[in-house]
Amino acid sequence: MRFIDHDEVCRRLTYEAAIPIVREAMIALSAGRTRQLLRSLIPLAGGRVFGIMPGALGEAEAYGAKLISVYPDNFDRGLPSHQGLVILFDPESGAPVCVVDASAVTAIRTAAASAVATDALARPEARRLAILGYGEQAETHARAIAKVRSLVEIVVWGRSPVRAQAFAGRMEEALGLPVVAAESAEGAVAEADIVCTVTGAREPILKGAWVRPGAHVNVVGSGFAGPTEVDNDLVARSRFIADSREGVLVQGAEFLNAKAAGLVGDDHIVAEIGQVLAGQVPGRTAPDQITVYKSLGHVVQDLASAWALYATE
Repeated sequence: MRFIDHDEVCRRLTYEAAIPIVREAMIALSAGRTRQLLRSLIPLAGGRVFGIMPGALGEAEAYGAKLISVYPDNFDRGLPSHQGLVILFDPESGAPVCVVDASAVTAIRTAAASAVATDALARPEARRLAILGYGEQAETHARAIAKVRSLVEIVVWGRSPVRAQAFAGRMEEALGLPVVAAESAEGAVAEADIVCTVTGAREPILKGAWVRPGAHVNVVGSGFAGPTEVDNDLVARSRFIADSREGVLVQGAEFLNAKAAGLVGDDHIVAEIGQVLAGQVPGRTAPDQITVYKSLGHVVQDLASAWALYATE
């Protein structure tokens, strides 16, 4: 059995490679060609979670599962918040053939999916990116979004000004463009064309009233019902696109809160991103429209990325 470790994933699963892989995986998911179950989550002490995500890329294609732990407090210890394994099975023999580091795959494919959504939903002239959060996903999102839009500035905000400033300095050097730390989340998004929320916040840190007309928002940090990064107003005001309709109806915290408040119904999810990518449903329909992509992350993204690494040397 082959093992693909963290360093190999980071070296080979570049954003140039991951973005088209994830794009095709999401089109396949929305077309019903993939198979997956909703993730099973086991709550642990201290707000930690253990998740099991099984799926198949198609009836006669690779299948497997991701086993993942989510430890939000790992950031303070210099460790990834998401750690685990992606296990691949051969579709011909049924044998397990590969184990892949899930921490690196998750970090890269999540940002790649946001880049895919941004490319489909953000205005073509979008140039200013705001990132709420300064952890691993903040860095991967900065790198991935820069692959689909010609950014002129990134503004970052987080609860710790010191950490936000450190992130800004590090990413400015890495990307070669201005990266500044904002004093508030409202200030960070004031001029943003693209916003990514990649925090572990339990309560909203982004309000709809702060988002400028025409902006696109990737809501990424909350992966299950409970923690909520954006308020009900933003959900209700937006053209709301899901990575998976089924997933968001059960585990999309921000949507579920707005629905419970009576502000939206199930039909407020106008499409899955795979339907937009396939040309079945329009994405942005007006220049001043606020679009939201709700990312839960799905195992077909992990499997497609991991299989690409296994199948090619």
